[in-house]
Amino acid sequence: MAEQKKTVPTLKNKKAFFEFNIEKTFEAGIVLQGTEVKSLRAGHASFTDSFAYIHHGEVWLKEFYIKEFDQGSYNNHDTRRERKLLLNRDEIRKIDTALRQKGYTLVPLKVYFKKGKAKVEIGLAKGKKMFDKRASIAEKDVKRETERQIKQHL
Repeated sequence: MAEQKKTVPTLKNKKAFFEFNIEKTFEAGIVLQGTEVKSLRAGHASFTDSFAYIHHGEVWLKEFYIKEFDQGSYNNHDTRRERKLLLNRDEIRKIDTALRQKGYTLVPLKVYFKKGKAKVEIGLAKGKKMFDKRASIAEKDVKRETERQIKQHL
């Protein structure tokens, strides 16, 4: 019999792309407890209000929600605890200099597994103005409409 490979969901922060202009992205490892890994593999996480910051030369992810694991018993984790992100020193230095400029923030964009390790893609972002958001909505509508027209003609 052929083995079926389980697909682990990639969790994306769609709201971040709507709220911010992402200028640069970084891939970071994330320090997790055992029950957190199991919940992430099941796709039980949320990016709502999450952000990253630098404290004493380390990058931390705050307000990232990972649901408690159903079979976790007393070993379960705190759902909104701060989690350390693993980046090399040069990347942290680049992020720190950019964050010191006005208007920049560090936002988690997606969580995925790579070679069995949990990874977070974080983006250096600048907030969009209201007219920018309207423009991206209009652009998305035009793209959707053209794809619809192409499907009808095929």
